[in-house]
Amino acid sequence: MGKEVVILAGGLGTRLRSVVNDVPKCMAPVSGKPFLWYLLRYLSHFDVGRVVLSVGYLRDVIIDWIDGNGGEFPFCFDYATETTPLGTGGGIRLALGRCLSNDVVVLNGDTFFNVDLDGLYGQHRLYPASITLALKPMEHFERYGNVRVDNSLVVGFEEKRHCDRGLINGGVYVIDRSSGIFNGLPDKFSFETDVLQPQCASGNLYGVVQNGYFIDIGIPEDYAKASAELPGLPLFR
Repeated sequence: MGKEVVILAGGLGTRLRSVVNDVPKCMAPVSGKPFLWYLLRYLSHFDVGRVVLSVGYLRDVIIDWIDGNGGEFPFCFDYATETTPLGTGGGIRLALGRCLSNDVVVLNGDTFFNVDLDGLYGQHRLYPASITLALKPMEHFERYGNVRVDNSLVVGFEEKRHCDRGLINGGVYVIDRSSGIFNGLPDKFSFETDVLQPQCASGNLYGVVQNGYFIDIGIPEDYAKASAELPGLPLFR
Protein backbone atom coordinates (compact mmCIF):
# COMPACT_ATOMS: atom_id res chain seq x y z
CA MET A 1 0.00 0.00 0.00
CA GLY A 2 1.21 3.50 -0.79
CA LYS A 3 1.37 6.37 1.66
CA GLU A 4 -1.67 7.49 3.58
CA VAL A 5 -2.57 11.18 3.39
CA VAL A 6 -4.97 13.17 5.56
CA ILE A 7 -6.49 16.32 4.05
CA LEU A 8 -7.99 18.72 6.58
CA ALA A 9 -11.16 19.79 4.79
CA GLY A 10 -13.49 20.83 7.59
CA GLY A 11 -12.76 24.57 7.73
CA LEU A 12 -15.59 27.12 7.78
CA GLY A 13 -13.89 29.54 5.39
CA THR A 14 -15.33 32.62 7.07
CA ARG A 15 -12.78 34.97 5.49
CA LEU A 16 -13.73 33.74 2.02
CA ARG A 17 -17.48 34.28 2.41
CA SER A 18 -17.31 37.53 0.43
CA VAL A 19 -16.20 35.65 -2.70
CA VAL A 20 -17.19 31.99 -2.10
CA ASN A 21 -20.52 30.95 -0.61
CA ASP A 22 -22.18 27.67 0.35
CA VAL A 23 -19.12 25.41 -0.05
CA PRO A 24 -16.25 24.40 2.23
CA LYS A 25 -12.95 26.15 1.55
CA CYS A 26 -11.46 23.13 -0.18
CA MET A 27 -14.35 23.22 -2.68
CA ALA A 28 -13.81 26.84 -3.70
CA PRO A 29 -13.82 26.86 -7.51
CA VAL A 30 -10.51 27.51 -9.27
CA SER A 31 -10.84 27.72 -13.05
CA GLY A 32 -13.89 25.46 -13.04
CA LYS A 33 -12.54 22.85 -10.64
CA PRO A 34 -12.64 22.77 -6.83
CA PHE A 35 -9.40 23.56 -5.04
CA LEU A 36 -9.53 19.98 -3.73
CA TRP A 37 -9.06 18.70 -7.29
CA TYR A 38 -5.67 20.42 -7.44
CA LEU A 39 -4.59 18.85 -4.15
CA LEU A 40 -5.64 15.38 -5.33
CA ARG A 41 -4.01 15.83 -8.73
CA TYR A 42 -0.81 16.83 -6.93
CA LEU A 43 -0.99 13.73 -4.71
CA SER A 44 -1.41 11.51 -7.75
CA HIS A 45 2.22 12.29 -8.70
CA PHE A 46 3.45 10.43 -5.61
CA ASP A 47 3.20 6.98 -4.08
CA VAL A 48 -0.12 7.58 -2.35
CA GLY A 49 -2.56 4.72 -1.83
CA ARG A 50 -5.19 6.15 0.50
CA VAL A 51 -6.60 9.59 1.30
CA VAL A 52 -8.60 10.34 4.45
CA LEU A 53 -10.61 13.54 4.27
CA SER A 54 -11.29 15.24 7.59
CA VAL A 55 -14.70 16.80 6.99
CA GLY A 56 -17.23 18.79 8.97
CA TYR A 57 -18.82 21.96 7.62
CA LEU A 58 -20.97 21.21 4.53
CA ARG A 59 -19.32 17.80 4.30
CA ASP A 60 -21.94 16.45 1.87
CA VAL A 61 -20.62 18.82 -0.79
CA ILE A 62 -17.20 17.17 -0.51
CA ILE A 63 -18.49 13.60 -0.25
CA ASP A 64 -20.84 14.00 -3.23
CA TRP A 65 -18.02 15.43 -5.36
CA ILE A 66 -15.67 12.57 -4.44
CA ASP A 67 -18.44 10.06 -5.21
CA GLY A 68 -18.72 11.53 -8.69
CA ASN A 69 -15.06 12.29 -9.42
CA GLY A 70 -12.90 10.17 -7.15
CA GLY A 71 -12.33 7.57 -9.85
CA GLU A 72 -10.09 10.06 -11.62
CA PHE A 73 -7.42 9.50 -8.97
CA PRO A 74 -5.31 6.39 -8.23
CA PHE A 75 -6.14 6.01 -4.53
CA CYS A 76 -9.06 5.10 -2.31
CA PHE A 77 -10.90 7.52 -0.03
CA ASP A 78 -12.17 7.49 3.52
CA TYR A 79 -13.66 10.16 5.79
CA ALA A 80 -13.28 11.32 9.36
CA THR A 81 -16.33 13.38 10.30
CA GLU A 82 -16.33 16.13 12.91
CA THR A 83 -19.85 16.40 14.30
CA THR A 84 -18.70 19.30 16.49
CA PRO A 85 -15.64 21.51 15.83
CA LEU A 86 -12.53 19.92 17.35
CA GLY A 87 -9.94 22.56 16.53
CA THR A 88 -6.95 21.94 14.26
CA GLY A 89 -5.48 19.36 16.63
CA GLY A 90 -8.67 17.46 17.37
CA GLY A 91 -9.45 17.24 13.67
CA ILE A 92 -6.02 15.78 12.91
CA ARG A 93 -6.26 13.27 15.75
CA LEU A 94 -9.71 12.13 14.58
CA ALA A 95 -8.50 11.65 11.01
CA LEU A 96 -5.34 9.81 12.09
CA GLY A 97 -7.63 7.39 13.91
CA ARG A 98 -8.93 6.30 10.47
CA CYS A 99 -5.41 5.59 9.20
CA LEU A 100 -3.62 2.25 9.09
CA SER A 101 0.05 3.26 8.82
CA ASN A 102 2.30 4.63 11.55
CA ASP A 103 3.64 7.52 9.46
CA VAL A 104 0.96 9.64 7.79
CA VAL A 105 1.19 12.76 5.60
CA VAL A 106 -1.14 15.61 6.61
CA LEU A 107 -2.14 18.52 4.34
CA ASN A 108 -4.29 21.59 4.88
CA GLY A 109 -7.30 21.62 2.56
CA ASP A 110 -6.96 25.34 1.85
CA THR A 111 -3.22 25.39 1.08
CA PHE A 112 -1.20 24.09 -1.84
CA PHE A 113 2.53 23.64 -1.26
CA ASN A 114 4.39 21.82 -4.01
CA VAL A 115 6.49 19.61 -1.75
CA ASP A 116 8.40 16.51 -2.84
CA LEU A 117 6.32 14.23 -0.63
CA ASP A 118 8.44 11.16 -1.28
CA GLY A 119 11.54 13.10 -0.21
CA LEU A 120 9.82 14.58 2.86
CA TYR A 121 8.57 11.14 3.90
CA GLY A 122 12.00 9.63 3.43
CA GLN A 123 13.64 12.34 5.54
CA HIS A 124 11.06 11.83 8.29
CA ARG A 125 11.96 8.15 8.46
CA LEU A 126 15.63 9.09 8.97
CA TYR A 127 14.97 11.55 11.80
CA PRO A 128 14.09 10.61 15.42
CA ALA A 129 11.01 12.76 14.87
CA SER A 130 7.42 12.60 16.05
CA ILE A 131 6.57 15.19 13.38
CA THR A 132 8.44 16.45 10.34
CA LEU A 133 7.16 19.60 8.67
CA ALA A 134 7.82 21.17 5.29
CA LEU A 135 9.20 24.71 5.58
CA LYS A 136 8.83 27.35 2.89
CA PRO A 137 11.46 30.11 2.50
CA MET A 138 9.73 33.49 2.24
CA GLU A 139 10.65 37.17 2.09
CA HIS A 140 8.83 40.25 3.39
CA PHE A 141 5.97 38.47 5.15
CA GLU A 142 3.80 39.22 8.15
CA ARG A 143 0.84 36.88 7.73
CA TYR A 144 2.85 33.88 8.97
CA GLY A 145 5.10 33.19 11.93
CA ASN A 146 8.81 32.53 11.39
CA VAL A 147 10.17 29.05 12.17
CA ARG A 148 13.69 28.81 13.59
CA VAL A 149 15.73 25.75 12.66
CA ASP A 150 19.11 24.43 13.78
CA ASN A 151 20.49 21.65 11.59
CA SER A 152 16.99 20.46 10.58
CA LEU A 153 15.81 20.48 14.20
CA VAL A 154 12.99 22.99 14.75
CA VAL A 155 14.03 25.08 17.76
CA GLY A 156 11.38 27.79 17.90
CA PHE A 157 8.26 29.45 16.51
CA GLU A 158 8.13 33.24 16.38
CA GLU A 159 4.90 35.23 16.55
CA LYS A 160 3.41 36.69 13.38
CA ARG A 161 5.10 40.00 12.59
CA HIS A 162 6.87 41.58 9.66
CA CYS A 163 9.89 39.50 8.73
CA ASP A 164 12.32 40.38 5.93
CA ARG A 165 13.38 36.79 5.38
CA GLY A 166 12.66 33.48 7.06
CA LEU A 167 10.97 30.10 6.96
CA ILE A 168 7.25 29.53 7.41
CA ASN A 169 5.32 26.42 8.33
CA GLY A 170 3.95 25.29 4.97
CA GLY A 171 1.16 23.17 6.49
CA VAL A 172 2.49 19.83 5.19
CA TYR A 173 3.47 17.31 7.86
CA VAL A 174 4.51 13.72 8.31
CA ILE A 175 3.24 12.49 11.68
CA ASP A 176 4.24 9.35 13.55
CA ARG A 177 0.92 8.12 14.97
CA SER A 178 2.68 5.86 17.49
CA SER A 179 4.63 8.70 19.13
CA GLY A 180 1.96 9.61 21.71
CA ILE A 181 1.88 13.30 20.77
CA PHE A 182 -1.85 13.55 21.55
CA ASN A 183 -1.74 11.83 24.93
CA GLY A 184 -3.57 13.73 27.67
CA LEU A 185 -5.10 16.33 25.36
CA PRO A 186 -8.83 17.21 25.44
CA ASP A 187 -11.29 16.59 22.61
CA LYS A 188 -10.77 20.08 21.17
CA PHE A 189 -7.30 21.57 20.93
CA SER A 190 -4.88 23.49 18.71
CA PHE A 191 -2.32 21.52 16.74
CA GLU A 192 -0.01 24.53 16.56
CA THR A 193 -0.12 25.49 20.26
CA ASP A 194 -0.79 22.19 21.99
CA VAL A 195 1.27 19.84 19.80
CA LEU A 196 3.88 21.61 17.67
CA GLN A 197 5.21 23.87 20.41
CA PRO A 198 5.58 21.10 23.06
CA GLN A 199 7.18 18.76 20.51
CA CYS A 200 9.57 21.56 19.56
CA ALA A 201 10.50 22.04 23.23
CA SER A 202 11.08 18.28 23.54
CA GLY A 203 13.38 18.15 20.50
CA ASN A 204 11.02 15.88 18.55
CA LEU A 205 10.19 18.26 15.69
CA TYR A 206 12.19 18.40 12.47
CA GLY A 207 11.87 20.59 9.39
CA VAL A 208 12.68 20.06 5.72
CA VAL A 209 13.09 23.19 3.60
CA GLN A 210 11.28 23.01 0.26
CA ASN A 211 11.01 25.90 -2.16
CA GLY A 212 8.12 24.80 -4.36
CA TYR A 213 5.08 26.89 -5.25
CA PHE A 214 3.01 27.89 -2.20
CA ILE A 215 -0.47 29.40 -1.96
CA ASP A 216 -2.94 29.68 0.92
CA ILE A 217 -6.45 30.55 -0.30
CA GLY A 218 -7.69 31.59 3.14
CA ILE A 219 -8.18 35.25 2.17
CA PRO A 220 -9.85 36.68 -0.97
CA GLU A 221 -6.64 38.23 -2.33
CA ASP A 222 -4.77 34.94 -2.31
CA TYR A 223 -7.80 33.02 -3.58
CA ALA A 224 -7.79 35.35 -6.60
CA LYS A 225 -4.05 34.74 -7.00
CA ALA A 226 -4.59 30.98 -6.91
CA SER A 227 -7.31 31.24 -9.55
CA ALA A 228 -4.88 33.09 -11.83
CA GLU A 229 -1.80 30.96 -11.21
CA LEU A 230 -2.67 27.36 -10.32
CA PRO A 231 -4.15 26.26 -13.67
CA GLY A 232 -0.95 27.36 -15.46
CA LEU A 233 1.44 25.31 -13.36
CA PRO A 234 3.00 22.37 -15.27
CA LEU A 235 1.70 19.99 -12.59
CA PHE A 236 -1.92 20.73 -13.59
CA ARG A 237 -1.75 21.12 -17.35
